[in-house]
Amino acid sequence: MNRPTFISSVVYRDQRAAIAFLEKAFGFEVSEMLVGADDKILHAEMTFGQGIIMVGSEWFDWTRSPQAVGGKNTQRIHVHLDTDVDAHCERARSAGAVIVGEPADQFYGDRTYGARDPEGHHWSFAQTKREVSWEEMRRMAKSGALG
Repeated sequence: MNRPTFISSVVYRDQRAAIAFLEKAFGFEVSEMLVGADDKILHAEMTFGQGIIMVGSEWFDWTRSPQAVGGKNTQRIHVHLDTDVDAHCERARSAGAVIVGEPADQFYGDRTYGARDPEGHHWSFAQTKREVSWEEMRRMAKSGALG
């Protein structure tokens, strides 16, 4: 298997519920799962396209779900879609994701939306609608069009 250069690891209190949610809401697929004698998940990986995430638990004192730290996040995972971002958003909403940013066209050519999963992880999803050059983005930034 050709492994990506890096893989993000996302920490959950309830790994099984997280895996089920990520499948149903976002379309991730379990690619690896190692279960111990006590039926505890020792290692889990999920794929989406060519991307991989590890779905971990609070197994060290420095690993915490956002649910355990008042909803704070130190990362957001951004997923690029080859399919309809609006339909993906509705799938996520129907599965219980909190939509924190409705689908919207961005200056850099993508249509994006933001979601929060049941344990408080923030995710963003995007579909490229048009190619925008760095030069065009620089012009927009200098003109104040980006904020």
